[in-house]
Amino acid sequence: MDRTFDELVAEAEAAPMEGWEFSWLDGRATEQRPSWGYQRVLGTRLARATAALDIETGGGEVLAGAGAMPRTMVATESWPPNIAKATALLHPMGAVVVAAPDEPPLPFADNAFDLVSSRHPNTVAWADIARVLVPGGTYLAQHVGPESVFELAEFFLGPQPEARRLRHPDTESADARSAGLEIVDLRFERLRVEFFDIGAVIYFLRKVIWIVPGFTVDAYSERLRDLDQHIRAEGMFVAHSTRFLIEARKPY
Repeated sequence: MDRTFDELVAEAEAAPMEGWEFSWLDGRATEQRPSWGYQRVLGTRLARATAALDIETGGGEVLAGAGAMPRTMVATESWPPNIAKATALLHPMGAVVVAAPDEPPLPFADNAFDLVSSRHPNTVAWADIARVLVPGGTYLAQHVGPESVFELAEFFLGPQPEARRLRHPDTESADARSAGLEIVDLRFERLRVEFFDIGAVIYFLRKVIWIVPGFTVDAYSERLRDLDQHIRAEGMFVAHSTRFLIEARKPY
């Protein structure tokens, strides 16, 4: 028997939010993955690095799964539950987790790292990234692109024409160049996302807080019921995420 709207809501509201992995959604939602395989690419770069920094590491899951770490490995994170989780995961692997805000400046000296990485950063402070890289050092990241999951965002918020222009890879590339970095690689993909029940939507919006800022079940109860009816009728709600891989180098 299908679970009721209220049962799905209660389950999603009780789900834990710490960390940056989405196994809770297994069987309840799917997201197509970028073809380049960010974690694998990161692993190849870490293998060649001597001192690396992972910005906004979340719970440390992506970094921990990337493979062998360099002699000096540092990660930053701002959210206390994630700081604790990342420390427990990464410290036994030889990485130090530093509690630091997402906003600049990074709490490190100039020319401190030959690799800086990040997966889905909230804030990209290009000048600060350039500052902490050694000459010849590389920034490697996977960023969320423009109009990511906008079908879902606009279902709740209505049209968002201004927000549609944010996070564009051309803008990010221009900002990187303005900070003195050279673009080595830039790849963009639009990827299918499917939600199979309203609990999956609620979990996703609780965790990815910038999709519908200030989201709560109470504030959006009517739209959630509308979306629940849509999913029951159609079998899913389809959206599209956007991602881009960017690699930039600090000149010698």
